[in-house]
Amino acid sequence: MNHSLNEQLQARRAAATPRGVGVMAGFYADRAEGAELWDVEGQRYIDFAGGIAVMNVGHRHPKIVAALQTQLDQFTHTCYQVVPYESYVSLAEKLNALTPGSHAKKTALFSTGAEAVENAIKIARAYTKRPGVIAFGGAFHGRSLFAVSLTGKVQPYKAGFGPFPPEIYHAPFPCHCASLDETKKAVELLFKADIEPSRVAAIIFEPVQGEGGFNVIQVEAVKWLRELCDQHGIVLIADEVQTGFGRTGKLFAMEHFFEQTGVLPDLMTIAKSLASGLPLSAVTGRADIMDAPAPGGLGGTYAGNPMAVAAAHAVIDVMHDERLPERGQVLGDALKARLNGLRAQVPQIFEVRGLGAMVAMEFRNPASGAPDADFTKRVQAQALVRGLILLTCGVNYNVIRFLFPLTIAQPVFDEALAILEAALLQAAD
Repeated sequence: MNHSLNEQLQARRAAATPRGVGVMAGFYADRAEGAELWDVEGQRYIDFAGGIAVMNVGHRHPKIVAALQTQLDQFTHTCYQVVPYESYVSLAEKLNALTPGSHAKKTALFSTGAEAVENAIKIARAYTKRPGVIAFGGAFHGRSLFAVSLTGKVQPYKAGFGPFPPEIYHAPFPCHCASLDETKKAVELLFKADIEPSRVAAIIFEPVQGEGGFNVIQVEAVKWLRELCDQHGIVLIADEVQTGFGRTGKLFAMEHFFEQTGVLPDLMTIAKSLASGLPLSAVTGRADIMDAPAPGGLGGTYAGNPMAVAAAHAVIDVMHDERLPERGQVLGDALKARLNGLRAQVPQIFEVRGLGAMVAMEFRNPASGAPDADFTKRVQAQALVRGLILLTCGVNYNVIRFLFPLTIAQPVFDEALAILEAALLQAAD
């Protein structure tokens, strides 16, 4: 029997790579452009996953490609800690200026989101001389051992990998799924039963939880977190790995909360769409806190790789020149309107939520109100058959999230929404 090229690659993958690296699609990428992707057999797909929120400026944006080609002709690596280069410094300057707040800031570059999170905790511990960290249920902060211990979702991220580092605690996330009073009571109980606030180095939160289900933190909760941290000398860390670079209608999600409350985090973690698919992350924050670790305490062999840094400079230019945060808001509003218009025909749609283009749709059984993971899988599968790549998320696996490139051409976006509607109606039939 002759097997297709995708089938052959599937067999090779199963033999050569471990099952722990889960793979959603059964086809293999050959090329991509903008918001479109073609597999090795020539089948076209519209990419509403974006490499998990990485391709906000789209696949192979000409300005990104040009920046990489220019850097490739100069050098690809020196290790910044051995022989530094200007592009790292100027990118740090840009991030210091672009993140919300006019206070003195500094930036350190790393390779992955998890690496940024772990270094943010290291910085907070060095500054406060304290061990404890508080995170939230439903959070996702990475897969490395310390980052996954901060993550508030067991399956598949934490199962079988313990024991985890000590002095990490979780509270309910104050969004649509938990009241601020519940969160306050949980933190008060932590301070009474588990760790005194004078031993807590940091509280880390996502302004909009990514893997947790695109749960938007309550505005009043952000204000309370700032007051709590100020009261006890705790460092407040905003994890903008998934929310950053235009996804929420602002360059950074914390801009929304700064405008409404004046609240600023002490540190921010940045990654994913920062460098349009090249591995690059950053921690940006108050200069006095960032300077707490001694020389040599931060870094990494590939941290701030010059190829990735070149891409990041180009991404920042594209975000500004093409007004992508604003376009993300327009596209997100259109998507929400389309989905909400289907609720009468698709009663499984429980909620459509998010900020800007960071939109998600949650499904529940219309009779029982229980989370409906099976329906969610059917929608995803029906969309994929029709050529639309979607990702699920949520602690109960009952949420579809939309992470299309903000540069998506309008006809392609309209085509994707038509496919999505057909998939929803077919799944509901």
